[in-house]
Amino acid sequence: MSYSIFISDLHLAPERAHIGDAFFRFISGPAKGAQALYVLGDLFEYWVGDDDLDDPLNRSVAQGFAGLATNGTAVYFMHGNRDLLVGQAFAKRSHARLLADPTLTDLHGTPTLLMHGDTLCTDDLEYQRFRAYARDPGNQARFLAQPVAARHAEMEALRLRSENAKQDKTAEIMDVNEGAVEEALRAAGYPRLIHGHTHRPARHVHVVDGRECERWVLGAWYERGSYLRCDSDGCTAISL
Repeated sequence: MSYSIFISDLHLAPERAHIGDAFFRFISGPAKGAQALYVLGDLFEYWVGDDDLDDPLNRSVAQGFAGLATNGTAVYFMHGNRDLLVGQAFAKRSHARLLADPTLTDLHGTPTLLMHGDTLCTDDLEYQRFRAYARDPGNQARFLAQPVAARHAEMEALRLRSENAKQDKTAEIMDVNEGAVEEALRAAGYPRLIHGHTHRPARHVHVVDGRECERWVLGAWYERGSYLRCDSDGCTAISL
């Protein structure tokens, strides 16, 4: 039976070698044999631009994906809030296809909406303002015009600021807004929904306009990796 697998929120970084090790074991193990691997954002802790592709970690990840694709597993990559500057050069070296957020697809016979998930967190107004700023083409161009080292320093500063800001926010504010979820499901024709971002792995069922819609939240890899396996019989969350 053909199947697809989904991951997100690995937040790969040189100082998190254990997550990197788990990722490469996953690529050479559970991911092999899948029809497709979908990466739904925040694969990296941050991405300063495709001209940093020869960084050892970045190069190894791209090579891992390329090997997987060469062996018959299609690789799809959706931007997260941490790696939104991943571009065509990374995709080409990885033999991956970039996905728009959101993307509606037929997944083994079930209409399925794929998202990173951050657009559903509408109660976090501070984050949504930053999201708009970070996706502004002019702001991106100014950032990418800096030397690679300067971009790394700026990203490290933003990373620290983000972690500090989270200390003053409730878990509810950083989670999805139920109304935003229902609107996304309604607009897409009441599909299944798979997303990451919130770091709250779970299966939910939403009743929208009298229709039941399944929502799967992917897990972060800070402590223990996990992935979602989906086939024609449904989806199952699996810990590594």
